Amino acid sequence: MFTGIIEEIGEIKNIVRGRASSRLTIAGDKIFDDLKIGDSVSVSGVCLTAAEISGKTFTADVMHETLNRSLLGALKVGGGVNLERAVMLGGRLGGHIVTGHIDGVGRITNIKSDDNAVLYMIEAGELTRHIAEKGSAAVDGISLTVAAVKGGSFTVSVIPHTAENTTLSRKKVGDAVNIETDCIAKYVEKTLSVKNGGITREFLAKYGF
Repeated sequence: MFTGIIEEIGEIKNIVRGRASSRLTIAGDKIFDDLKIGDSVSVSGVCLTAAEISGKTFTADVMHETLNRSLLGALKVGGGVNLERAVMLGGRLGGHIVTGHIDGVGRITNIKSDDNAVLYMIEAGELTRHIAEKGSAAVDGISLTVAAVKGGSFTVSVIPHTAENTTLSRKKVGDAVNIETDCIAKYVEKTLSVKNGGITREFLAKYGF
């Protein structure tokens, strides 16, 4: 589990591509203070396991499903990625609950200044059903507050600190981003879904509601 508060920007040092998988070697600095083999690291929002550690680089395997759901397959050597270690129990939860399980890919359709902040509009299609105004969404692993939702797009407002310390400041209109929607919204939808035998009028009446 992660918070979406990015610790640093890492650099892709090597990529070994398999038939339907890949192996990434990523360099960083801050996250290596206590990183161990087997630990989880959020790489631009994708939860990966550190399989090997050498100095200030770690190597992680990316499975077929992850490549299909995220932008990790489009990474290039020398590219930047947002890095965050898994949250520690007892620590501060500064962002929101982020699992590192990407729901899909969105695309930036507009970027504009708003005083000291920058507004990013992101086309996300059906993913917006789990995104609420004033709620949270993870964009490339960054916990962001949703300023507005309209149709299949949502807008986030990014403060200078977030822009300076993540890869978001490098993004342009037309660029794709990894999207993880609110996990609580997904569970609520599943619970309430009549199709899945969830809560119905009859169920509520039966139990006195």
